[in-house]
Amino acid sequence: MSKTLTRADLSAAVYKQIGLSLQECNALVDSVIEEICVSLEQGDSVKLSSFGTFNLRKKKQRMGRNPKTGVEVPITSRTVLSFNASNLLKAQVNSKLAGGKK
Repeated sequence: MSKTLTRADLSAAVYKQIGLSLQECNALVDSVIEEICVSLEQGDSVKLSSFGTFNLRKKKQRMGRNPKTGVEVPITSRTVLSFNASNLLKAQVNSKLAGGKK
């Protein structure tokens, strides 16, 4: 089973790479994530070079169907968050997966 990367894992990686205190690394990771969240809340896109882009998309109201009962119900309009990976990230992930790394 694959492992989920957490904030603590990111902080530990920064700690190993940079050598700041673990508390400073936690604050740094939290600060970056908070800045991404604030930008998205303001309706901006967030592009991380060589990683990908976070975008907000507005979805219109549409009719859906309750799969259990088959009754049609309206699905309200909403804004959804989407992520598009960069070509570099896609290529890197595909090369690692194709190489048999588990």
